[in-house]
Parts: sequence; structure tokens; C-alpha cells
Amino acid sequence: MAEQSRTNQVEDLHLVNLTKRFGDMAAVDDLTITIPAGSFFALLGASGCGKTTTLRMVAGLEDPTSGSIRIGDKDVTRLRAFQRPVNTVFQSYALFPHLDIFENVAFGLRRRGVKDVKATVEQMLDLVELGSLARRKPTQLSGGQQQRVAVARALINKPDVLLLDEPLGALDLKLRRQMQIELKRIQTEVGTTFVHVTHDQEEAMTMADTIAVMNAGRIEQMGHPAEIYELPKTAFVANFLGQSNLIEGRVAGASDDLIDVTAYGVAFRVPKSRSSATGTAIIVGVRPEKMTVLDALDATKVPDGHNAIFGRVTDVSYTGVSTQYLVRAAWGQELIVFEQNMIVGDRCEVGDDVIVHWAPSHTFGLDGDENINAGVDAAVLALDATAGQ
Repeated sequence: MAEQSRTNQVEDLHLVNLTKRFGDMAAVDDLTITIPAGSFFALLGASGCGKTTTLRMVAGLEDPTSGSIRIGDKDVTRLRAFQRPVNTVFQSYALFPHLDIFENVAFGLRRRGVKDVKATVEQMLDLVELGSLARRKPTQLSGGQQQRVAVARALINKPDVLLLDEPLGALDLKLRRQMQIELKRIQTEVGTTFVHVTHDQEEAMTMADTIAVMNAGRIEQMGHPAEIYELPKTAFVANFLGQSNLIEGRVAGASDDLIDVTAYGVAFRVPKSRSSATGTAIIVGVRPEKMTVLDALDATKVPDGHNAIFGRVTDVSYTGVSTQYLVRAAWGQELIVFEQNMIVGDRCEVGDDVIVHWAPSHTFGLDGDENINAGVDAAVLALDATAGQ
């Protein structure tokens, strides 16, 4: 099936200075990206960031205000949706309830006048592992099975680009995780370019070769999931893609490959290669799972050269895989720490005085003029403000 799907050469998708305005508001603002042929690409962002508007322009469901959309050398900007080598899978699936699964998948071929569809449809159903359910109606399938039918129906016409608009949003957590693996497997087998729009960070990181984090109609950062997670370039990315502890400080000097930083009377070290700060103001960042919590009396156990903060535990949450601690530093900021549950018991408790430490190599630096709360959900900020009163 994979070889057959690749007989038509898949080409890169180019969005060039793409802009979409609704009145005075730019939903998509001068967006220029190239999505490599055959890749799994994710547009990740919160509601209203412009990701779905971008997808709709690629699909031909929305006209851009300016800019162009090209697939390979072909400009498709002004082509109608059905004229483009693009198909879309929506969250709602949009299957025909009166047709069985075979006929749902065959619909696109029959519409094009293809007479002998049996072999092609059966191959596509085998690809999505639904061959044995070909004669069932959509209502007889689970949500995940219906999603796979929708993918098969979209892929059977061999589009250059398959657009996925929040395709797993209606599924429960366990099924959503299973479908993440399934969609990645299908994409790898057929070699079609997948462009996936989602607000779910885990979903994007699980499936995508490349993630573009969108904010206010623009790309904040784009790259491999591990690259963006480990080394965010802005506070928005650091907060939106996972969680981060961000501490405002000032550059005090430099030694070898490290920047010396002071913040609230505490000294930190940040690798020069992991800092995007340009002035003396700097934000020290570290991911929660990179940190270790020790009893304050065990401060001598902190490895030489590690960054360290004394604080007091304000909350402990056992989540199975890990334990989440909230630790209030002396200046009032609450830090979040994840520790994998490698042993039973011996966890810190609320009220314990502790020292939190981590290696400088796990630290990143951001421009000090940024808002350290950029990208944090407004509801979380409101909850934190209430807790601090």
C-alpha cells in the first residue's frame, strides 16, 4: 500500500507571506513556512492563535487577504477546494451515516467516476486495520474506528497534503493516545504530508516530526519537538509547550561557557549556548522534571556547580508516574518540581524546608524583557493569584 501511495510524487507545501485579516484583526500575520513533503507537521497553539484559519486557507475554505500557497511549483492560492490536491479530516469525522464503511471510503473514487474500486478500498481499509468491518455502518463503530474511516476516506484519493483539524478532540484520553500512534503509523506508511492542527501539546509532540508553535497569528518557534521543548526561545514557548520555572534575574558576569546570573540574592549559571538573552536582564528557565528536591538539612548532597534554591513545600501531588511538588522560594515565587517515583515512600511533605537543585546544563536563558507569564493559561494564573492571597 505504501509503494502504491507514493507513485505520485509528493511535493513541499509553501506558505509565503500568508495573511488573513478579519476587519482590523490579523488572524494570520505574514506567515512564511515550508512544510517538507512526506513529513508530519503540527501547528500548535491556543484557541484564537490563527492555526485553524491557516489550515482553512490551505484547504481552500478561506481566502487569504494576501500571500500565496504553493504545493511544489503550483500556486493553489485561488483554486477552489475541490481543485486542490488536499483533503481534510475534521474532529466531527463527517461520515455518511446511511452508507457502510466500504462505501464511505469508496465515495471519493466513485465521485471521480472510478468504476473498479474494490481492490483500492480494501487496501485502504487494511491500512487503517478495518478490513473486517467493511460492511458495518458508522454508528456501529467506536470513535477511534470512525476516525480511522475518516482518514481512509481522505487518503484514498492520494492527496499531496492531508489536513487534520483537531482530529482527536472528541476521543477520551486512552483512545486519543492510541490514535496518536495509529495516525503516525499510517502517515509513515503512505508517505503523504500530514498537517495537524491542535492545541494539545502532548499530541503534537507524540506525532509530529516538526512543530510550529503559533501565537497571535505568527510562529513563535519551529523545530523538532525535542529541540523546542529542551531549548525554548521565548517565554511563551517555554510555558505553552509543557511547564517551566522562569526566574527573573540580571547578568552578573561570565566565565568560560557560562553566564553568571543573580536573582533575588541567589546565584545561577546558564550556558551561553542555551541563552537567547541579549541584554543584562535575563530570565533563568528550567523544566520541572530536571530538578531534584532534598531536605534542607541535606544541602551538602547538592553536587558542586549545581543551581540551587532553598524553599518550603506548599503542595504535594502523587500522580503515579511522578510526584509533583510546589516549592515556595524565599522571594515568594512558587516553583514546580516533578520527581519520578523510583522508590516507595520517603517523599517530602507540605511544610518541609527543602533545597531544590539542578545542573546548569539543564538551564536555559530568555530575554529579560519578556513576560514570564506569557503562554500560561489565564485560569491557572487566576488560581495562583487566589492561592497566594
